[in-house]
Amino acid sequence: MAQVIELLVYGILLGLAQGLTPGPLITLIFSETLKYGKKEGVKIALSPLITDSVIVSLSLLVLSNLSSYNIAIGIISLFGAFYLIYLGIENLRIKIDKFTVEPSNKGALKRGIIANFLSPHPYLFWLSIGGPTILESARTSITAPALFVAGIYTTLIGSKLAVTLIVDKSKTVLKSKYYVYAIKALGIILFIFAIFFIKDGLDLIGLL
Repeated sequence: MAQVIELLVYGILLGLAQGLTPGPLITLIFSETLKYGKKEGVKIALSPLITDSVIVSLSLLVLSNLSSYNIAIGIISLFGAFYLIYLGIENLRIKIDKFTVEPSNKGALKRGIIANFLSPHPYLFWLSIGGPTILESARTSITAPALFVAGIYTTLIGSKLAVTLIVDKSKTVLKSKYYVYAIKALGIILFIFAIFFIKDGLDLIGLL
């Protein structure tokens, strides 16, 4: 039971970090919402529900063929740790003027799907972090990986929807210091997760 709750909380925090980390979808959410209102921003915020089903399935298919090789999984865990460190650094370095609004036409959902498919972030996340966590937890519990995924997408989509509503209500959100503080705090959380992944990776490789 403790492991199930732990993975749920883990998924919630990872989803929140992924949801608020600056990237193609956040940029599109700002752009479409400022240009055309919250309806277009909501379409982009929901686009991961369409794209990630394919990305997650492909990632699990690839990883399932490596699941019996501890060294391979250990290397992937270390790669995931470095990816988390990279994201954490990006969060800590964020500045208000990072966000720019580009002209766009209607068709927000299509643009959101394309942006997510072409972004390396979801692939890297599920191959190095999400996928290994699902496969490892599935060995002892069926509920744990399901709640892990549910936790991720609840806060991933929820945070993007929240950003959409905030942008729609306040055009000054681009200069909100509190948004920047939240992103930097999540960067620190990513560093903490990276430490655990480094430990797990070294254990699997046999260096600890």
